Amino acid sequence: MTAFARIRATLWRTAIQAIPTVFGIVILVFLLLQMVPGDAVDVLAGESGGISEEGLAMLRTSFGLDQPVLVQLLAYLNNLAHFSLGYSPRYNTPVMDLIMSRLPGTLILMLLSQLIAIAAGIVLGAIMAAWEGKWPDRLLSLVALLLYSTPAFWIGLMALVVFSVWLGWLPSGGNVTIGAGFQGWAYVKDFAAHAVLPVIALAGFFVAIYARLVRAAMLEISRLDFVRTAHAKGLTPFVVTVRHILRCALVPLITVAGMHFGTMLGGAAVVETVFSWPGLGRLALEAVMARDYAVLLGILLLSSLTVILANMLVDLLHAWLDPRIKTH
Repeated sequence: MTAFARIRATLWRTAIQAIPTVFGIVILVFLLLQMVPGDAVDVLAGESGGISEEGLAMLRTSFGLDQPVLVQLLAYLNNLAHFSLGYSPRYNTPVMDLIMSRLPGTLILMLLSQLIAIAAGIVLGAIMAAWEGKWPDRLLSLVALLLYSTPAFWIGLMALVVFSVWLGWLPSGGNVTIGAGFQGWAYVKDFAAHAVLPVIALAGFFVAIYARLVRAAMLEISRLDFVRTAHAKGLTPFVVTVRHILRCALVPLITVAGMHFGTMLGGAAVVETVFSWPGLGRLALEAVMARDYAVLLGILLLSSLTVILANMLVDLLHAWLDPRIKTH
């Protein structure tokens, strides 16, 4: 099968699996949210200092919250069929516009964190495997254990104290300097400076997972017959490690990284709150507090699609790393 045929088969298979999956997620989450007491109107009434029963009824009617659950579900599915995510009572704006305004920040944060975690995990895992049982392996294993057991919000707070408060090297919050009006390269530098600490805080946990995974995979692969054959052919240890051992070890790493890409959104909610980063994670937390279920449903739907796309990319990378893996 040619490379193009593999890609087409993977896209087709993923699309077939994604449609019922997303449909089931939407229905299940919608019904679960309906079981939660209270709604956006109750929160708005509490923030306004009180409102009459007639006013509450009018608000619920205007947002369609007075309809039976099945009617609300059908209305939401009808909106999805017309590529609409509904309207947010809390922010008084279409959900799609609200999500699109926050999506770039979260995607940049997640992609940078994932890339850094994968790169650091590969390097640290390879070092630990090369010096198995020696002091570099023991030291890096201890570092990985500390990163794995330390919550992301604590890493973020300590990074704020050290690099923002004590040293003053990096900004403490936000994604750009408010009112600075930077343009071009100056804007990129300012954005990068604001992104350093959130990216590090979000990537720390995953660095530990990937490093331990690469170490275990490389040690297991290094004992297989084809590796001994490669050494017998006269290949240098570096070539054997990079072309044979490390390449095979990337298969489980890519699999786990694809699975954790969706998990990053949960970590992003905490990190974005600590650093006042305007993204979907923080928006999801605000939507929960405001009982704005339309926004929360839109974020969950987008997260599901992101996980599906990540899994599709993982399948393609598997086929590239190991041609023996079938994609159809």
